Amino acid sequence: MTGMLDNDTLLASDSGEEVRVTGMLGAGGQGEVYRVQTPGGDKALKWYYPACATPEQRAIVQQLVARDFNDDRFLWPTAYVEGANSAFGYLMDVRPDRFKGLPALFKRQLRTTPRALLTACLYTVEAYQALHSRGIAYRDISWGNIFFDPDTGDVRVCDNDNAVVEGDSSGISGTMEFMAPELVRGDSGATPGTQSDLHSLSVLLFMLLMNHHPLKGRKELAIHCLDEAAEQRLYGKEPLFVFDPDDVTNAPDPVEQSTVLATWAVAPASLQGLFTKNFTTGLRDPAARVRESEWRDALRAALDSVVDCAHCGRQNMTEPAQSTAGACWSCGSALILPPRLVLTTPPPRAERHILLHRTSRVHAHHLVPEPTRHDYSDTTLVAELTEHPKKPGRFGLANRSDTVWTGTRSDGTAQEIAPGQTVPLRSGLELVLGEGTSGARGVVRAK
Repeated sequence: MTGMLDNDTLLASDSGEEVRVTGMLGAGGQGEVYRVQTPGGDKALKWYYPACATPEQRAIVQQLVARDFNDDRFLWPTAYVEGANSAFGYLMDVRPDRFKGLPALFKRQLRTTPRALLTACLYTVEAYQALHSRGIAYRDISWGNIFFDPDTGDVRVCDNDNAVVEGDSSGISGTMEFMAPELVRGDSGATPGTQSDLHSLSVLLFMLLMNHHPLKGRKELAIHCLDEAAEQRLYGKEPLFVFDPDDVTNAPDPVEQSTVLATWAVAPASLQGLFTKNFTTGLRDPAARVRESEWRDALRAALDSVVDCAHCGRQNMTEPAQSTAGACWSCGSALILPPRLVLTTPPPRAERHILLHRTSRVHAHHLVPEPTRHDYSDTTLVAELTEHPKKPGRFGLANRSDTVWTGTRSDGTAQEIAPGQTVPLRSGLELVLGEGTSGARGVVRAK
């Protein structure tokens, strides 16, 4: 593969660091991406095509670099690099190989799980929430700008050079399939920003969980030529949710679009409700779109309520806090809800329900009423379910924190659980998880 820059080309960043091109990683609509060597290690260099290397784009890149947005979920521009004849680009971290593109997911070329997909959705929501909280609109949220780890759900957001300060009208408006209807129509006064980002984000979440676009039903199948005019009608002038409760004219075709019928049927009602709100009222009123905090809370609750089918072992999403569940999506067997931990946070009081399975864990974010970031990795582990080594089927909760827990049994007697110790789980047990490094505490009840 040949590109604009040859191997061993020497460039310099705005901070004076030497940048040596070592190979080409890929190409996109705006430019090419190269692997480069720098004094700080290997980096990726995005180099713009001449037609895209405009003064406006240069200003956007320099502004993004100056913001020094340090968030590991984003492949953020870290340094500006300029070449001859007004050519330029920027440095960013290299995307690790474990992160895969969404097209492979939609083509069913990746093996993943409902837990990983829900985690990816939750992490994606919080990533964009972090960006929006700094007054930056992404403007081009789409399937092409998100990569995820199909095993863990970790995400990386790329192509961040399209992000601008809220209210800045320069640059692109987005990808048609993900653009808010008012932008597709070109309504007077409509500009890309956080409100339009909320629509794009909801489309992305729907596609991640349902493997289908929320506006592509029978109306799309009836289009003989999906040209720009047809897309404007489908996404802007006449957008209609495939599961609109009041208008079924764009419902999925049971033969051609059976996948979304199946995935929607097994989605928790709480998530269905948010999607319905966003793609009915939210299509007409940008102010009514689902906020990141709503998605965050609903996705976390759904993630903590995933159940393993006792018959086939497949993971199933269930409605949080409900006492009954339906049938397994894979084998059709009745789902049996396991015991749950009910964790109550300090004021402002919030309740978390965690269904118990063999890999159940309590993390630091479970102990915080309004966590700014959820993290299901080992680094935030507070407690985990463990099976008794000599008594199969008997489980306890192991203290993985650095503080002593206090417990009260159902008969009123007290006990302490030191770091590394395990307390048997019995109905009526109440545990106070200590503050420790998380800076929070919570009360856990076994039910």
